[in-house]
Amino acid sequence: MIPRDGYCKSLWQANSGFEHQHQAAPGNHFDIIIIGGGITGLATALRLQEAGKRCLLLEARQLCFGTTGGTTAHINTLLDTPYYTIIDNFGKEAAIEVCHAAKDALALIKENISRYSIDCGFEEAAAYTYSQDEEQTKTLEKILISTTEAGVVINPVSSIPIPVPFQKAIRAEGQAKFNPVKYVGGLAKAFQSAGGIIMEHCRVESTNEKEPVEVETSRGIFTAEDVIYATHIPPGVNLLHLRCAPWRSYAMAVVLKGNMAIPDLSYDLYDPYRYYRTQTEDGINYLIAGGFDHKTGHEENTERCFAELEAHVRGIFDVESVAYKWSSQYFEPADGIPYIGQLPGHGKHLLVATGFGGNGMTYSHVSAITLSAIILKQESAYIKLFNPGRIKPIAGFKNFVSHNAAVIGQLVGGIFSRQQLNELSNLAKGEGKVVVYDSKKMALYKDEEGNLHALSSTCSHLGCGVSWNNAEQSWDCPCHGARYNADGEVITGPASRGLEKINLEDL
Repeated sequence: MIPRDGYCKSLWQANSGFEHQHQAAPGNHFDIIIIGGGITGLATALRLQEAGKRCLLLEARQLCFGTTGGTTAHINTLLDTPYYTIIDNFGKEAAIEVCHAAKDALALIKENISRYSIDCGFEEAAAYTYSQDEEQTKTLEKILISTTEAGVVINPVSSIPIPVPFQKAIRAEGQAKFNPVKYVGGLAKAFQSAGGIIMEHCRVESTNEKEPVEVETSRGIFTAEDVIYATHIPPGVNLLHLRCAPWRSYAMAVVLKGNMAIPDLSYDLYDPYRYYRTQTEDGINYLIAGGFDHKTGHEENTERCFAELEAHVRGIFDVESVAYKWSSQYFEPADGIPYIGQLPGHGKHLLVATGFGGNGMTYSHVSAITLSAIILKQESAYIKLFNPGRIKPIAGFKNFVSHNAAVIGQLVGGIFSRQQLNELSNLAKGEGKVVVYDSKKMALYKDEEGNLHALSSTCSHLGCGVSWNNAEQSWDCPCHGARYNADGEVITGPASRGLEKINLEDL
């Protein structure tokens, strides 16, 4: 079973068909260095390597350790950000371009699977969206009109694949699903066969924007003409941390009685919405259901999210057993579309891809297409469309203000009441809590042997206060999405340093 950035195990971890990489770099200079071993990094690295560039891919942990190993793997042209929102923010022509980009992404996935003979359970599917009250029906009508204008084949239907009551429903053609970890494993093999180098357990510590760019890592210094951050969110301090809000979504893979399979993809219109699809692994049909999203670090009892999801699923389907449950993180862009291109505030040789929302399988490949076009100096309308430095004073402004008001609240005030250390004996094994003692805020965790571990509760990224995620056994930052394990080590950025350890005997 491959590791992932959480305590809970996903369906993909147990069904990976995956080989870990133990390559050493032949020399220290490359044309391109790609940082991040998820689907974005591998898809981009392979495209550039096949175009004649000499590429090095660096991964701090292991391939698919992050969100790629925890996605529910819907491949969509019917996107989470409704096309009517994209039209409002950027205009109809931009919405058409976004739709073209999503179609190009799906075409690239299919091309990779065919060209490199990747066995990943890929299936084309339709996507059903349905309404369950009058307000949702109004929203559904807007989705139908704007999605048609953007270029997706979508029509009203009178039935849906799942047994729930509904008022109206629409069906979008040309969607898909697959096993993302098996797919990335195939990309990795193809990349290496083309001469690309993968170095796992190689954490990037800093970049120096010389020419060539210097990349200092835990395994030495490497240089490259261009560097790509395919790390879900770039590390360090950057404008994009203010433009991307971190969210967590919950997923569950269940086996239905009679090994029943639910066809296609289905979505309701609640906020946050719930979503469903089937994946077949080793002859077993797993219904993957997800939802009950919340901003990272804003839910005190994350186990409750799993309980609510399970109750919801059992209320609809005839469940035989719950096989897997897990949560994963995504970053919601302020204006509805991702940021792909030059990292704001840096030179032209540092590139980034972030802000995919819930469409990482699609936008990872939009990123591969767009970043390759930038580096290979090819013409592409996507370069301007997804430019991270785009200036749209109105687009996404409400979301920008809302997210950063919450961030400021975390930075200034904190959200926890004063407690005394003698209360900590009430902590259960495997439980964490943020407390204040003599004006010192601490993140405390009791391990399975009953020992207390104390850390600073201040995120090393920009100083927000972390909170305990009891489902995934991690310390999560509600501001910009950094996550740490129970010992304070960085699981995912943008933080690059762990939480400071505190000696309880010194208090």
